[in-house]
Amino acid sequence: DVMVVTDWMAKKMYDLGYLQHLDQEAIAPALENLKPSLRNPSIDPERDYTLPWQGGMTGLVVNTAEAPEVSSINDLFDPQYKGKVTMLSELRDTVPLVMKADGVDPATASEEEWMAAIERIREAAESGQIRKFTGNEYTRDLANGDAVAVIGWSGDAIQLQADDPDIEFVMPDEGCMLWFDDMVIPVGAPNPSAAYEWMDYVYEPKNQAQIANYNYYFTPVDGVQPILEKQGSDAAKSQLVFPSDEYIADCTTQDNPQGGPEVEQRIEREWQSVITG
Repeated sequence: DVMVVTDWMAKKMYDLGYLQHLDQEAIAPALENLKPSLRNPSIDPERDYTLPWQGGMTGLVVNTAEAPEVSSINDLFDPQYKGKVTMLSELRDTVPLVMKADGVDPATASEEEWMAAIERIREAAESGQIRKFTGNEYTRDLANGDAVAVIGWSGDAIQLQADDPDIEFVMPDEGCMLWFDDMVIPVGAPNPSAAYEWMDYVYEPKNQAQIANYNYYFTPVDGVQPILEKQGSDAAKSQLVFPSDEYIADCTTQDNPQGGPEVEQRIEREWQSVITG
């Protein structure tokens, strides 16, 4: 009845007719608690079909004892870390970060600029600089020492830090990728009423505070930080849960490549050829 997909995928699914319009009256309690800055996103300006679940940052997750100099995506290409680097297999996480490191704005990047970044990554993979492309199994590589610096997600870094304080999320010098995963209701869902009840429940600040305190991704719900402060939670002070404008000033939102579906398909095919070897 309810699914969670990232922003760009939600837009694609909606355009293909796979998602229902949300009943605005049913989610009115949730919308009242939605942070004002998130009420009119470019993918869904009226929140017709998406409601944010959790957000986060894609950047560097680093074992600072083994790789203390790493602060830029470009550092992942440094020969001293050969074989100790991993990158995410997600096109819209990894390739835009490499473009940003090359001084290219992913929001306006041409097909040629996407392809150039992919080629740079391909060369690094073929040379052995990049150990492998991963989902969040990179956490195991960091934990057991097979990797010392990776492209990864902010919330994972907190989970890893609980066992190894040397592992940290490092904001890249060039800025991160910002994303939100959204709750959506598929066409044909047998019980959308249950989905709406769930959305309203998790948008109650006291309930959302439990989620934020557990996973350390940033919350779309207003009124959560004071609750966590009252509880004495470290999450209340974390830039990963409540990032300041200054902290994310150079970050970029995840978008599909410019140029339409054919360009997007060519870029995706090229990227698949890299991550599958």
